[in-house]
Amino acid sequence: MTNPSIRDIINIMFDEVKKLIDEAKNIVIIQAENPDGDSLGSSLALDEMLTEYGKEVTTYCPVDIPKYLRYVQGWDRVDSQFDTKADLAIIVDTAADVLLTKVLETPGVRHFLETHPVLVIDHHTTESNLSFDHTYVREDAVASSEVIYRIAQHCGWPINPQASENMLVAIMSDSLGLTTQNVNAATYQVCAGLAEHGAQNSTIEERRREFMKKSPEILAYKGELIGRIEYFLDGKLALVHIPWNEIQSYSDQYNPSMLVLDEMRLVEGVEVGVAIKTYPDGRLTGKLRSNAPVSEQIAGYFGGGGHKYAAGFRAYENYDTIVRELIEAADKALNRPS
Repeated sequence: MTNPSIRDIINIMFDEVKKLIDEAKNIVIIQAENPDGDSLGSSLALDEMLTEYGKEVTTYCPVDIPKYLRYVQGWDRVDSQFDTKADLAIIVDTAADVLLTKVLETPGVRHFLETHPVLVIDHHTTESNLSFDHTYVREDAVASSEVIYRIAQHCGWPINPQASENMLVAIMSDSLGLTTQNVNAATYQVCAGLAEHGAQNSTIEERRREFMKKSPEILAYKGELIGRIEYFLDGKLALVHIPWNEIQSYSDQYNPSMLVLDEMRLVEGVEVGVAIKTYPDGRLTGKLRSNAPVSEQIAGYFGGGGHKYAAGFRAYENYDTIVRELIEAADKALNRPS
């Protein structure tokens, strides 16, 4: 008897997804507290498809959707109140407890997740460390929506133009417009399929550029952040610190990390760019972008995760301690034998 192929294993996983969906009437779709284009686009695409499939669906995020993501059609359907009437939860774009802290701290949510079926759909290669039982479906893909598209095809879910657009938004967001190193032929095939279902990237890009416009205040702040970038490991690691008062002042207009991370990654000699935010409760969050395939490994040092070129982590340590540990982790990752 031959061993099952990778495709056979994936089809078995997709069959389990279909079973969970078919048995549920009311579904809640969960994003982590750091929503991005992939988590938002994937959530809204699932909402569109599963609603047409005959399910009652709510989308949940414990924080407000940032303004820079409000070019995504349907962002205002995301609810900050968790629907405890649901009989199935779907978590998209993460399988890490640390990235769901606010979700799990919301009264009643942890109990719900521990007593109801939970489906996790992710594209990161990180192993799940969720502290409750769940069905984990993942593929090494550019975005979670790429996995969701293949699930939808397998399960026969209706894919309308809005669902297609939302999935394309997610792919374009996580791949920086199909320019990251993990984009491959399969990614282009999914994008072609989404275009056949009605998605138009030109329409998405026109709206995105309108929402990407910055006020003079934000442009001046970006200049301040650029002036504060520090370099370590002979210029291979670029780091910027964003304190709580700046998070309060600017986050409603634009995510401070995203103002500078790409520019940091494009500095000559830089392999890894990191933005660290600090909060009053002692929490720190780190967002990584890299040219070398090391982001996931570095984030994993702190219990975080992601994929090779983009990842994140959360920690509760002194900032200076985190910086020392970050330099050590980056040095090990960059000098690891290939």
